[in-house]
Amino acid sequence: MFKLNLHWWFRLPKLSLKFYMWKTFYIQPNQIGILYHRSDFKKILLPGTYTYFGRHWNLKSYDRNQPEAKIDNLELLLRNHGTELEEHLLIVRTAFNQTALVRLGQSWISVLPNQLRAFWRGFIEVESHVFNLDDNLQLPAEFVQKVRSLALQGLKKFQISESEIGLLYVQNNFVRPLESGEYAFWSADRDVAVRNLSRVIPNPEFPQENVLIEKHPNFVAAYCELVQLLGHQIAIVRDRGKVIAFLPPTSRKLFWLGVEVEIIDINTNVNLEPRLIAELVAGTPEALSSCAQYLHFCEVPAQSVGLLYINQEFQSQLPPGIHAWWKFGRSFQTEVIDLRLQNMELSGQDILSKDKVPLRLNLTAGYRIRDPLAAKNGLSDIAGFLYKELQFALRGAVGEQTLDALLESKGAIDRSISEYIRAKTAEYGIEVDSVGVKDIILPGEIKTILSKVVEAEKSAQANVVRRREETAATRSMLNTAKVMEDNPVALRLKELEVLERIAEKIDRIQVNGSLDNILTDLIRMNRE
Repeated sequence: MFKLNLHWWFRLPKLSLKFYMWKTFYIQPNQIGILYHRSDFKKILLPGTYTYFGRHWNLKSYDRNQPEAKIDNLELLLRNHGTELEEHLLIVRTAFNQTALVRLGQSWISVLPNQLRAFWRGFIEVESHVFNLDDNLQLPAEFVQKVRSLALQGLKKFQISESEIGLLYVQNNFVRPLESGEYAFWSADRDVAVRNLSRVIPNPEFPQENVLIEKHPNFVAAYCELVQLLGHQIAIVRDRGKVIAFLPPTSRKLFWLGVEVEIIDINTNVNLEPRLIAELVAGTPEALSSCAQYLHFCEVPAQSVGLLYINQEFQSQLPPGIHAWWKFGRSFQTEVIDLRLQNMELSGQDILSKDKVPLRLNLTAGYRIRDPLAAKNGLSDIAGFLYKELQFALRGAVGEQTLDALLESKGAIDRSISEYIRAKTAEYGIEVDSVGVKDIILPGEIKTILSKVVEAEKSAQANVVRRREETAATRSMLNTAKVMEDNPVALRLKELEVLERIAEKIDRIQVNGSLDNILTDLIRMNRE
């Protein structure tokens, strides 16, 4: 069998045998290759044509337009052939506490901890920079500008404007403040955050404020104004002369440096000075709302007086204006009483007269408070008291008189009510200025009866007047007849008067004959 195969071997063509024993590899100009023999690394081949004798040669080529070398078993190859490989490769190896930036021409990539990366040299310019995370998580400023527009894995970038200050937190723990500028921090294996606070706002919401006060006194001393109060103190905080915040007792708060703090002892200064009240009212709405729950305000209008009670005890009367007191440990009550003349209306009061006629009356009264303290201490409801007493007075005055008497003299009702109510209100410091019944409204059937009575009375009066006038006319006619009987001239004048009246009613007169005949005929006609 061996002889047969050997014989077959020697009978192969010479050209076929040569082709079978040699291998040729071509590497393009943009490529680089690694030559292996039976999976063993031999060398790195640059662009060109290579021929090797034997069947077990293998070539793995890489496109150098892709600068990163994705080489299998790179760790093992570096261990055995590191010197030769590093002539053609930039090796970047990071430990658990390291990161790296690699420049590939005009671009950059980041390398995270515990990584081994390789990049081809020569085709494009490459360089690497390794950073120790134990020393500093912040990327040096020279690199921040270079990677400004790139989104790199494991790298966070932050921008802080000139009107802000940044607070750097790593794993939710405050590290340090950051002034205005651009920053980048490695966040591969830990959480990095920057919280921007406005410097324009003097009282921003500091994150974890109590922790900053307790754990970072250096930051507080360098950047902040700390306000810390005792149990009997309050604080008014101003920025550029304007109230921005109010702090109650036992509180503490951070502000940016530059604010003005006024601390007030509320054991000795219970009421607020007028200037401070004006400041709070004119301050920011946030400042006013924050202190409103700790203040008792009372606004007394003009022509009014206020009564102040502290812990249920009367303290003083308050003149017109705005008043305020600190409420800590005390209860305040104020009431404003109007000293001007006030009106009270009693409408639709249904009352029976003495002769059992149902009436509906409307009453009005004018009153003013002369002694506010007596009125408040003696009466829980001043208006309610007056209303009730006026009702009683009106019912008493109306119920004691008949309908005819009421209709004849409403002034008597007013006087009766006035005397009653003044006697009732005098001891409470209330002065009743005027009382009057405006309307007395009768039921429908009573109105009808009264209308008929009035109609009959007026009819009788008219009849009397008519008879009187007729008698006077008759007497006058009799006197006239007596005069004309004894005096022909008077009779002739009467005739002419009658003729004048007749002539006024005639449009046209035709005269035939003499005037004397006409007058004679007219007189005769008139007598007939």
